[in-house]
Amino acid sequence: MFAALIMLLGLSVGVHCYAGEADVTSVEVIKTGEGTYQFQVAVSHHDEGWKHYADRWDIVAPDGSILGTRTLHHPHVDEQPFTRSLPGVKIHGGIRNVSIRAHDAVHGYGGKTLMADLPRQ
Repeated sequence: MFAALIMLLGLSVGVHCYAGEADVTSVEVIKTGEGTYQFQVAVSHHDEGWKHYADRWDIVAPDGSILGTRTLHHPHVDEQPFTRSLPGVKIHGGIRNVSIRAHDAVHGYGGKTLMADLPRQ
């Protein structure tokens, strides 16, 4: 009986781990004003539904501070990878590049991140 319970527990954990971590697959940065940018970010994750899906991505400064977050309000089970935008991100002039990281509801952060240079013009 105990062995059967352990096996069932292992199967339930395995199902949630199958989707893996959320990966950033591409980033486009558009300068929209002085110190203001729009980010278009593609994320890949094997969303399984509401309990396990990529739920946001962040723009992170070199010092680790978060400059912007795009919340993803629903799973993208049939749309992979998917691209979403975040306009109006204010970044001061001393920053030349940022990293983009994705987050999923089960694993948190940990997938592939990408660096992006900020356009000067």
